[in-house]
Amino acid sequence: MRLLTLATVLLGFALSADLASARAEGTEVDLALVLAVDVSLSMTADEQQVQRGGYIDAFRSTAVKEAIRQGLIGRIAVTYVEWAGPERQDVVVPWTVIGTAQEAEGFAAQLARTPPLRALRTSISGALDFSVEILRTAGFEATRRVIDISGDGPNNSGRAVTRARDDAVAAGIVVNGLPLMIREPTGPYDIPDLDLYYRDCVIGGPGAFMVPVREAAEFAKAIRTKIVREVAEPARPAARVLPAQMGTPIRCALTGQRVPYDIDP
Repeated sequence: MRLLTLATVLLGFALSADLASARAEGTEVDLALVLAVDVSLSMTADEQQVQRGGYIDAFRSTAVKEAIRQGLIGRIAVTYVEWAGPERQDVVVPWTVIGTAQEAEGFAAQLARTPPLRALRTSISGALDFSVEILRTAGFEATRRVIDISGDGPNNSGRAVTRARDDAVAAGIVVNGLPLMIREPTGPYDIPDLDLYYRDCVIGGPGAFMVPVREAAEFAKAIRTKIVREVAEPARPAARVLPAQMGTPIRCALTGQRVPYDIDP
């Protein structure tokens, strides 16, 4: 009986995915956006709740709803993915087309229903590769495609993050960043200048930018500001805009990658 129930659930998921794919095929949107969110064990449970709440509040906000409505087409497609190690990426909310306030509220409600996961390691490269693939297969006719990646540490497993970033950019995808710098770096993989690491090693593509978060109280506003900008701004070959414009360039191939089998030759 238990096996039958499991099979029924899996069949339901498969049918839902097929229906979503059919709806997506050929649908025009201003933006196809992957929200790729770090849930590695370096994030505390409280930080994860604040992070999740920030995304929920963003899609409930008037600012985000208005930014979507004022687009050329007036709708976006968005999915919410949680990630940790190289093989750990989970779609929490599947591709959803948002063109009305009610649809934005519905996306937020789906996100609120599922508790955050937790898992080992921090593979930004794995998250980027996964996001590129789901953008490739989504089926939307998107004016822009963006991966919005947030995390509290450097890539410490999987292939080199710059290779994954460069592959995403080569596919016509913009990678934006939300480096979380709320706690003092204490772990073996932590770095003090995570914003500079994201600047040099993670974000890329025309108009790519990042928004560092240094206080928990800033989180909700930072997410809202970032999503509004991603929705409202057309792709453009602009400089990377961030508060930390100075600093020594980061050696991307070495930072965080301290385990030999985690480094590409």
